[in-house]
Amino acid sequence: MKKFNLFKEIIVVDKNTLLEAMSSQKNFGIRIDGEICYEPFTTADILIYSGVSADNNSIESTLGKNYQIVEDDDRVLIKAFSNWQEIIGFNKLRATYDDTTADGVDEFGTKEMEDIGWNATEFNISYRAIVDMLESECDGTLICIEQVEPYQFSGLGFVANLDEAKDMMFEFCQKKIKKLILEDEDFALDNLSDDELEAAKFFNLAE
Repeated sequence: MKKFNLFKEIIVVDKNTLLEAMSSQKNFGIRIDGEICYEPFTTADILIYSGVSADNNSIESTLGKNYQIVEDDDRVLIKAFSNWQEIIGFNKLRATYDDTTADGVDEFGTKEMEDIGWNATEFNISYRAIVDMLESECDGTLICIEQVEPYQFSGLGFVANLDEAKDMMFEFCQKKIKKLILEDEDFALDNLSDDELEAAKFFNLAE
């Protein structure tokens, strides 16, 4: 997955397209690639702004005080990291996973992925391990704020292909659980608890 760090990125928007969206009186979004989109937003729309412009508002007043903007002829250059909390709010429901809290990832964005993650925890496979795999193996975008000194990280993950990511999750967990069942006496099939056995069946590793 590609990392889009709002501390470092400047989003470039076509000024005329932005002014047209502002005058439309519709709820519009500015994507991380600078494209303008309109509701209903999809999982491909990773937004740094979402809202409706009031009549005769300037670009600066439409975006608000938490955005740093520079108007440059036919372009608008935007830095958005100061509005991170709001950006989480209008992207969270479309994200594959949310890694913005101190508790880390605790839920996946689709029921199928969540079922895989939930069953995998019976074999001590953490959501963090699954997310690390997705970030290294899947196409997609991690929109985040990240800095080294002092260390700070907060991010939302969007995989490009949910079906592909779901299959990769399943295979990743299945392989790890199969190894545990074969090599760790505590997880031998005869020693599994009822919940562990149900999870093994979920991963097609028990009858």
